[in-house]
Amino acid sequence: MMQGSCLCGEITFQAEAAAREPAACHCTQCRKQSGHHWASVQVMDSALKINGSPRWYTSSPGVRRGFCPTCGSFLFWKSDADPDTGISLGAIDGPTGLHLTRHIFVADKGDYYDITDSVPHKEKEHG
Repeated sequence: MMQGSCLCGEITFQAEAAAREPAACHCTQCRKQSGHHWASVQVMDSALKINGSPRWYTSSPGVRRGFCPTCGSFLFWKSDADPDTGISLGAIDGPTGLHLTRHIFVADKGDYYDITDSVPHKEKEHG
């Protein structure tokens, strides 16, 4: 089981299934909300339990971003069309045992950093 929380602990979560597809998103929205790129992992909604009341921001049609209303931690990314939710890798408690599988939206990345690892890059898409 994987568990985690926001910075202040008001929002906690547990995932009882394997996390999939760890990725770093470099899109403008993720950069603006996180302050850099956003690293996340996908968990099936049926295996995810969220405790507390995150605030959800509709950032695009059919896409919501969940964050703690107290400390502001950006925790979740959810497309209404998908059966899973992206969870912030940085919010997970303890070692994850996970490794990034791809960088996405690298065409939108900030000019102040380079991506120097050997993880595959996707210029403008999720998959």
